[in-house]
This record gives sequence, C-alpha cells and structure tokens, in this order.
Amino acid sequence: MKMSQNNPDKDDHTSGSKKTISLPISRVRLIMKSSPDVSSINQDALFLTTKATELFVQHLAVSSFNNGSGKETKTLSYSDLANTAEETETFHFLTDILPKKILAQDYLKSLEQMQEEDADF
Repeated sequence: MKMSQNNPDKDDHTSGSKKTISLPISRVRLIMKSSPDVSSINQDALFLTTKATELFVQHLAVSSFNNGSGKETKTLSYSDLANTAEETETFHFLTDILPKKILAQDYLKSLEQMQEEDADF
C-alpha cells in the first residue's frame, strides 16, 4: 500500500499531461492512422506527436508574426504564413501547402508564358 502512495497511478499522470496540450488528441490519432504503414499507436507516441505538432505550429505562428506585417495591428494573416514559408529555410518545405496568393489574371498570364516557352522547344 505504501508503494501505491509513492507512485502515482498511470491514469493520473496521463490526465495531467493531457492538460498541457491544446490540440485534440483524437484528431492527431485519426491523421496518424490514415497512414497505411501504421497499425497501432502507442499512447506515449501519440502524446509526443501531438505536443511536437503543437510546438511546431506555435513556432511557425510566432515566426510569421515577428516577420509579418501585422505587428502594428496584432494580427497574423495567411500572407504572413506564406511569406515565412517562402523566405525561411526551416519552413521552406511548406511552400506547396502555403503558396503565396496570386490573382487569377496573373496566374493565367504566367500559364500562357509557360505554354509559349514549351511551344518554343
């Protein structure tokens, strides 16, 4: 009985740990299980993946805010995130997910130019 008083129950530990994350663990589990390579997920691995994701998103948001144009108004916009993804080497892998917004007419012009270049070859 003395041993159980000194060592807290595992459920007490995990319920205390869940309070330190703000992302929904069930959503992270669903995303992890969507991979065909994953058959089962350890609770510790799920917690650590959720926490690491949360810290990454926080780092991206803080970096985007510090480098962005919304400091005066204390806002963070999509363009701030896209600029950070394009300009910061650490986040460069996100450029496909966070592309800079362009107007449709500008896109159509660049598409025409690409087709003309391809026709020249």
